[in-house]
Amino acid sequence: MRAEKQFLTKEYVARLNASPFFLVVDYKGLNVGQFSELRKRLMKVGSELHVIKNSIFQIAVKEAGLGDLAGSLAGQIAIVTGQKDISAAAKVIKTYQAEFDKPKIQFGYLGNQRLDKSAVVMLADLPSLEVLRGKLLGLLQTPSSQLVRLLHTPSSQLARVLQARVDKGQ
Repeated sequence: MRAEKQFLTKEYVARLNASPFFLVVDYKGLNVGQFSELRKRLMKVGSELHVIKNSIFQIAVKEAGLGDLAGSLAGQIAIVTGQKDISAAAKVIKTYQAEFDKPKIQFGYLGNQRLDKSAVVMLADLPSLEVLRGKLLGLLQTPSSQLVRLLHTPSSQLARVLQARVDKGQ
């Protein structure tokens, strides 16, 4: 392998090891402006989009210990990696695909687990991490607020009864 290809392979092995996920998309048909717009949208959610040759990426995935992608890579591929939420990156790709009918999601990896196209789309449909945290916090607060209300009810009822007696006695 030529020195340039070895350098690219090492760079992608490092990128794959640093990212908890990656998504493989077929970008065929995207022009430069559309590709730049997609990159900007992905950058907003903490992800990056890079074009790579199939053979180099296949070697990088094998060296990163993620398995063999023989036969899985076809067409003009780009790789989405990131440090944050796979759901947000998948959501950006799905939304962009709905607008321009491109790029096409092929598959992805979350940790060492391979995700097919339907699993990636399902991740895209999940609410954002902030929304899920808010819902969890709401669930955790509900029992305590109900307990406070339950403990407060008898005392407030007693206060109303006493106030009624005072009002009636006058």
